[in-house]
Amino acid sequence: MRSVFSVVAMTQTPGSRRVHEIDAVRGFALAGILVANIGFFADPRYVVITGTMSITDGPVAWFVSTVVLTKFYILFSFLFGYSFTLMSRDGVKVKARMARRCLGLFAIGVAHGFLLWIGDILTLYAMLGLILLALRGISARRAFVVGCWIIGVMSVIWLVLAGLTLLDPAGDAMPLVDTAAGVRAEELVRSGPLGVLTFQAETYPGLAMIVWVGQGPMALALFLFGMAAGKARVLEEPERWARLVPRIQWVGFGVGLPAAGFFTWAQGRGNVLELPSMAVNNVASVLLTAAYVVTFLQVIRRFPAVGRGLAPAGRAAASNYIGQSVLCCLVFTGYGLALAGRLSPFAVMGVAAVIYVVLLALSAWWLRGHRYGPVEYVLRWFTRWARPSGGIERSSRKAAAEAR
Repeated sequence: MRSVFSVVAMTQTPGSRRVHEIDAVRGFALAGILVANIGFFADPRYVVITGTMSITDGPVAWFVSTVVLTKFYILFSFLFGYSFTLMSRDGVKVKARMARRCLGLFAIGVAHGFLLWIGDILTLYAMLGLILLALRGISARRAFVVGCWIIGVMSVIWLVLAGLTLLDPAGDAMPLVDTAAGVRAEELVRSGPLGVLTFQAETYPGLAMIVWVGQGPMALALFLFGMAAGKARVLEEPERWARLVPRIQWVGFGVGLPAAGFFTWAQGRGNVLELPSMAVNNVASVLLTAAYVVTFLQVIRRFPAVGRGLAPAGRAAASNYIGQSVLCCLVFTGYGLALAGRLSPFAVMGVAAVIYVVLLALSAWWLRGHRYGPVEYVLRWFTRWARPSGGIERSSRKAAAEAR
């Protein structure tokens, strides 16, 4: 197993804290984020009627719910925690910098939520980043244990709620569907920029609270897992855990995938099934995501071009995340073509593929001439409270060429 992940350590340049496989994994995660989110852009009625996609409606929805939903935002959470440890190794005043970074991330997230994407997660990451900052002194082992406790407690809460529904004869009844509200949402989104902004302003604050409560605990647990992995230098010293890769894959795919399938099947079948499936999915998502990551690292080891192709998007992950929202809005809302509610699920996935490829190409093009993505540049300026040296700098390749 030595050769499987030795590439991870080899790609770090002396004195550099950037682990390029992290960028590639972020680029991979961006695909999952786009597939999970684009359904809400494509049909905003689901947000208003159920707060989620119609996940049992057709093969595309089944695939998205089972394989994608809740898997990739926790992957980003893990990488956020890991990257925090890399920042902490700089020997700088990490407390002040991280606090400013979180403030900047929060401001960008609020603008993103009100203008583009009602499911924005940047504000959540900003708030949880402050918690991570407060916990930065704990050991890797304790961070991992606390993360496990969070997941365990959340799963028990779902099971308790499921038990309570059995005591209430009406507790398992399906909520009434407000179809009129769904129709109005679709009309607003397609009516033009003013209609889009009205929909965003009406929907984002309430949905933001749902995101914070529904995804916050799991995101914090994965922040802590990422911090634990960073403290243990898991990606920088892969030989220490390479022997565990087959076990991670067997458990992740063998247990996590069927459990995720149960989660999908249980949705819409009443709280007695739906609530326990949430508890199961808390664990299944972590197992399955871990299997995704180690398998992806094997793929880019065997086919390095895949990693090279995805890494630029990962380096500019925040820019890509917001870029996805911009392009989705241009396709589905009154900001552009206003195709919301007019495309089949397969066509929506086709749009997602096109958007992803376009952003991959734009990322590679941009980073050939600049050191940071546009959003990353703003965040870095705010974090350091000074303009990054050289502005949005030219690539090292161009600088080296001029030096010669």
